[in-house]
Amino acid sequence: MSDVLIQVGQRIREIRKEKGYSQNILAEKCGFTFSYIGGVERAEKNISLINLAKIAEGLDVGIHQFFIYSYEYEHLSDKEELIKELVSMLIDQNPDTIEMAKNILKEVIRYSQK
Repeated sequence: MSDVLIQVGQRIREIRKEKGYSQNILAEKCGFTFSYIGGVERAEKNISLINLAKIAEGLDVGIHQFFIYSYEYEHLSDKEELIKELVSMLIDQNPDTIEMAKNILKEVIRYSQK
Protein backbone atom coordinates (compact mmCIF):
# COMPACT_ATOMS: atom_id res chain seq x y z
CA MET A 1 0.00 0.00 0.00
CA SER A 2 1.21 3.46 -0.87
CA ASP A 3 1.82 5.94 1.94
CA VAL A 4 0.01 8.65 -0.02
CA LEU A 5 -3.09 6.45 -0.38
CA ILE A 6 -3.04 5.70 3.34
CA GLN A 7 -2.63 9.35 4.32
CA VAL A 8 -5.24 10.68 1.89
CA GLY A 9 -7.68 7.97 2.95
CA GLN A 10 -7.16 8.88 6.58
CA ARG A 11 -7.74 12.58 5.82
CA ILE A 12 -10.97 11.75 3.96
CA ARG A 13 -12.14 9.71 6.97
CA GLU A 14 -11.20 12.53 9.40
CA ILE A 15 -13.05 15.17 7.39
CA ARG A 16 -16.06 12.90 6.85
CA LYS A 17 -16.33 12.26 10.59
CA GLU A 18 -15.85 15.97 11.40
CA LYS A 19 -18.83 16.66 9.13
CA GLY A 20 -20.85 13.97 10.89
CA TYR A 21 -21.29 11.95 7.69
CA SER A 22 -21.47 8.19 7.52
CA GLN A 23 -19.83 6.42 4.60
CA ASN A 24 -23.35 5.93 3.19
CA ILE A 25 -24.14 9.64 3.31
CA LEU A 26 -20.84 10.61 1.67
CA ALA A 27 -21.28 7.92 -0.98
CA GLU A 28 -24.75 9.25 -1.86
CA LYS A 29 -23.44 12.81 -2.12
CA CYS A 30 -20.65 11.68 -4.48
CA GLY A 31 -22.51 9.07 -6.53
CA PHE A 32 -20.43 6.17 -5.21
CA THR A 33 -21.18 3.10 -3.15
CA PHE A 34 -20.37 3.07 0.56
CA SER A 35 -17.98 0.18 -0.11
CA TYR A 36 -16.01 2.37 -2.54
CA ILE A 37 -15.70 5.13 0.10
CA GLY A 38 -14.59 2.52 2.64
CA GLY A 39 -12.02 1.19 0.18
CA VAL A 40 -10.64 4.68 -0.38
CA GLU A 41 -10.45 5.35 3.35
CA ARG A 42 -8.64 2.04 3.92
CA ALA A 43 -6.26 2.76 1.01
CA GLU A 44 -7.54 -0.27 -0.90
CA LYS A 45 -8.48 1.84 -3.93
CA ASN A 46 -6.08 3.82 -6.10
CA ILE A 47 -8.41 6.78 -6.40
CA SER A 48 -8.41 8.95 -9.52
CA LEU A 49 -8.20 12.73 -9.35
CA ILE A 50 -11.71 12.95 -10.78
CA ASN A 51 -13.11 10.79 -7.97
CA LEU A 52 -11.04 12.69 -5.41
CA ALA A 53 -12.63 15.91 -6.69
CA LYS A 54 -16.10 14.35 -6.35
CA ILE A 55 -15.35 13.39 -2.74
CA ALA A 56 -14.06 16.91 -2.03
CA GLU A 57 -17.30 18.32 -3.46
CA GLY A 58 -19.36 15.87 -1.41
CA LEU A 59 -17.52 16.98 1.74
CA ASP A 60 -17.70 20.65 0.68
CA VAL A 61 -13.93 21.14 1.00
CA GLY A 62 -11.14 22.01 -1.38
CA ILE A 63 -9.22 19.06 -2.76
CA HIS A 64 -6.08 20.43 -1.08
CA GLN A 65 -7.62 19.50 2.30
CA PHE A 66 -6.80 15.86 1.57
CA PHE A 67 -3.08 16.65 1.44
CA ILE A 68 -2.74 18.73 4.60
CA TYR A 69 -1.39 15.68 6.42
CA SER A 70 2.00 16.30 4.79
CA TYR A 71 2.65 19.33 7.01
CA GLU A 72 2.70 17.07 10.04
CA TYR A 73 5.83 15.38 8.70
CA GLU A 74 7.70 18.43 7.53
CA HIS A 75 9.97 20.51 9.68
CA LEU A 76 8.54 24.00 9.74
CA SER A 77 10.40 27.12 10.75
CA ASP A 78 9.18 29.04 13.79
CA LYS A 79 7.63 31.60 11.45
CA GLU A 80 5.81 28.89 9.48
CA GLU A 81 4.55 27.30 12.72
CA LEU A 82 3.05 30.65 13.75
CA ILE A 83 1.39 31.06 10.36
CA LYS A 84 0.03 27.50 10.58
CA GLU A 85 -1.38 28.32 14.02
CA LEU A 86 -3.10 31.45 12.64
CA VAL A 87 -4.64 29.46 9.81
CA SER A 88 -5.84 26.78 12.25
CA MET A 89 -7.52 29.46 14.34
CA LEU A 90 -9.35 30.86 11.32
CA ILE A 91 -10.23 27.74 9.32
CA ASP A 92 -13.59 27.07 10.99
CA GLN A 93 -14.64 30.69 11.45
CA ASN A 94 -17.39 32.35 9.46
CA PRO A 95 -16.42 34.72 6.62
CA ASP A 96 -17.25 37.86 8.63
CA THR A 97 -14.91 36.83 11.44
CA ILE A 98 -12.15 36.00 8.95
CA GLU A 99 -12.59 39.39 7.25
CA MET A 100 -12.42 41.15 10.61
CA ALA A 101 -9.25 39.24 11.54
CA LYS A 102 -7.71 40.15 8.18
CA ASN A 103 -8.45 43.85 8.72
CA ILE A 104 -6.99 43.77 12.23
CA LEU A 105 -3.89 42.00 10.97
CA LYS A 106 -3.47 44.59 8.20
CA GLU A 107 -3.56 47.37 10.81
CA VAL A 108 -1.06 45.58 13.05
CA ILE A 109 1.32 45.11 10.12
CA ARG A 110 0.88 48.70 8.98
CA TYR A 111 1.54 49.97 12.51
CA SER A 112 4.64 47.76 12.95
CA GLN A 113 6.17 49.04 9.68
CA LYS A 114 6.21 52.66 10.90
